[in-house]
Amino acid sequence: MEKNKRRNLRKNRVKKSISQSNLPRLSVSASLSHIRAQIIDNSKGITLCAADDLAIKDKKTKTEKAKLVGELIAKKAKENKITKVVFDRGHKLYHGRVKALAEAARKSGLKF
Repeated sequence: MEKNKRRNLRKNRVKKSISQSNLPRLSVSASLSHIRAQIIDNSKGITLCAADDLAIKDKKTKTEKAKLVGELIAKKAKENKITKVVFDRGHKLYHGRVKALAEAARKSGLKF
């Protein structure tokens, strides 16, 4: 019970900061085996670009794959002329794979 309460508090805190911005959001979804990222325009409700680790076939760690996904989403954002986004991690902690993806996207030129 306590775990779900903390998760909902995190989710609502992130949601509040995202709803106050007019920028597109970089949404990160991490399951046990895969990680996905997409840039969404909230006003229109459409996905502008997306990237995931399904195409990466090398035997790398999940954190290394997250870094590659971060670089890929930043590259696709530049192609779509997107430079600033709001980072939406949902209820996930900013730790591990989520942090690796975010830092790789920042290093590749995406600002948030």
